[in-house]
Amino acid sequence: MPRSNRTKSFTKVYHVIIRGINKQDIFLDKQDFLKFIQEIKNTKEKYKYELYAYALMNDHVHFVFFDKNENMSVAMQSLNVRYSAYYNKKYERTGHVFENRFKSKTIEETGYLKNLIRYIHKNPENAGLEPYIWTSYYEYIGKEHLIDSEIVLNLFGNDFIQSISNFKEFHKDYYKYQDIDRDFELLTKMKDEEVISIAKELLKEKNLLKIQGYNKEEKYKAINKILKIEGISKEQISRITGINRKTISTIEKSSQKGQIPQKGQIPQKGQIPH
Repeated sequence: MPRSNRTKSFTKVYHVIIRGINKQDIFLDKQDFLKFIQEIKNTKEKYKYELYAYALMNDHVHFVFFDKNENMSVAMQSLNVRYSAYYNKKYERTGHVFENRFKSKTIEETGYLKNLIRYIHKNPENAGLEPYIWTSYYEYIGKEHLIDSEIVLNLFGNDFIQSISNFKEFHKDYYKYQDIDRDFELLTKMKDEEVISIAKELLKEKNLLKIQGYNKEEKYKAINKILKIEGISKEQISRITGINRKTISTIEKSSQKGQIPQKGQIPQKGQIPH
């Protein structure tokens, strides 16, 4: 199927996400994060784009990207190639490091831009990591290294000191506005065929419908592995495995408690859940 053309932004500002192939980790130690940051700097100098925000997560990266010269695709390709060469050499591997096609969403409104930057800066904390680690947050309240902060800080006030203070307060208010930020999660959602491919690889199973016939313990372990795929929903798991959502919810709750469900907790094949 041919790829669709990317939607053009009138502002030339985009939310860009690149992630590891099959959602695998792309940063395994501190050196990897630092190397990627250096390659961002290299591509910025070469392709003359501006960066309003970033967050480096273990298996994906968020950017807010001002594509003033309309060369975002080639810049992202260059970044991909540069880092992949380093990563494959360091870890003695071959093949793709990133998914072939990065995801992008146009940004046309200043309110959306502000909420998006806050969402990106909060990504590590929401994933249970140290708050603001490997993000551009500290560049906004300290010294710039990669980002171009002027445009964004102007949205928080005309006075430089006051704008930084307002910027910090805006981030503190995050939990009042989580519903707004859920829109940005759409870029991390995967299509069923992507999930199926990853799940088959995880489980070493050619037909995911066979999970329905697993015994209680095997079914628990299989569904628990699939639940750990980032960006997947219980409805999606139900679609690709044929297991009802109630069973999946029971397994998820048991997993959170560190328990394997006992007999009677998981409806058996053909049993109608109440």
